[in-house]
Amino acid sequence: MRSRWTILAVLFVARTAMAFQFQSVAAVAPLVSAGLGASLADIGILIGLYLAPGVALALPGATIGRRYGDKATALAGLLMMLAGEMLMTASTSWSLQIGGRLIGGTGGVLLNVLMTKMVADWFAGREIATAMAIYINSWPAGIAIALMLLPAIGTTFGLTAVGIAVSALVVVSIGLLAFIYRTPEMPPAGGVERSGISAGTTYALIAAGLIWCLYNVGFAMVFSFGPSMLVERGWSNSAAGSTISVVIWLAALSVPLGGLLADRTKHSGTVLAAGCAGFAFLMLLLSRSGPVLALIIAMGIVCGLPAGAIMSLPTRVLDQRTRSVGMGVFYTVYYAGMLAGPAIGGKLAVWAGTATAALDFGAAALLLCPLLLWSFQRISRLPQPMAVPSR
Repeated sequence: MRSRWTILAVLFVARTAMAFQFQSVAAVAPLVSAGLGASLADIGILIGLYLAPGVALALPGATIGRRYGDKATALAGLLMMLAGEMLMTASTSWSLQIGGRLIGGTGGVLLNVLMTKMVADWFAGREIATAMAIYINSWPAGIAIALMLLPAIGTTFGLTAVGIAVSALVVVSIGLLAFIYRTPEMPPAGGVERSGISAGTTYALIAAGLIWCLYNVGFAMVFSFGPSMLVERGWSNSAAGSTISVVIWLAALSVPLGGLLADRTKHSGTVLAAGCAGFAFLMLLLSRSGPVLALIIAMGIVCGLPAGAIMSLPTRVLDQRTRSVGMGVFYTVYYAGMLAGPAIGGKLAVWAGTATAALDFGAAALLLCPLLLWSFQRISRLPQPMAVPSR
């Protein structure tokens, strides 16, 4: 009988593969630009397209999983990720690059929406906070691995080898999910879900989703355009990618640390606001030719602190019966913003003639998070009228 920790490891690897694929374009952005004749704005669009399907699929994703089964739907998502990557690897046509990115992103969205629920199914009432912290860290882990490995692979063997490396990790994930994952014997108990939420709750969830979105936009500017910024300063592709990956590796430690700090101090709002402001300040220093390694280490320590506090925001306004539809609203806002964020960062970099403009944009996004937190807190304190369940 497989333990829940073994199951968590399988889900961790699968989500790591998603992050690895998402980062595969940004990690070798200079090579993509040279091979496809793409500008930084084009690179930004290609990065953002991976998350574009989430705008349409975040709400119905859970319904699809309930109808066809979580495991079957997650496997379908992984197969779509594989198909999209193979399409991008097979041709340098820009239209096929866009098509492959959208196909892979559609699979990734299905995976992302469902696997959070799958973790909760296994750990409800048992180490759920620890399990979620480990699970969330699969994203920075996948990005860090991509930043470390893919520039060297691309420089040595070409862009085709990058696609093969991404496909190989997806194939491993398919095998693990198919042969090791199983549904829990006892599904978590809970009340009957309501399909409606109040207007006030919706507004609070939109504010929370925007905070999560802007935080991730700031994060994305570092690992999407940070390597290009260092290359502009004379660094090699491999050295730039490996150095920026330090931020992601340290974030894997600071994410659970931030959650623990928020829980122990009971001041999650302070942790969120201070973490975002500190992250923005360090990003501005890095974009202005400060001591790179010292700033990278400091940024890695600070950048993960707000994550746990942000992800706890929806639970303040949702109960067991509204959690499914509420998280759908939360993720829809997140995906919509993440579609636009990298594209805006890329366009700003082209307009300014340097990738540092994208990092400045990320810092500005982070500084909006404390303001949105204030709005969320005001909305969530208001009396919430009961929603009329839809039939």
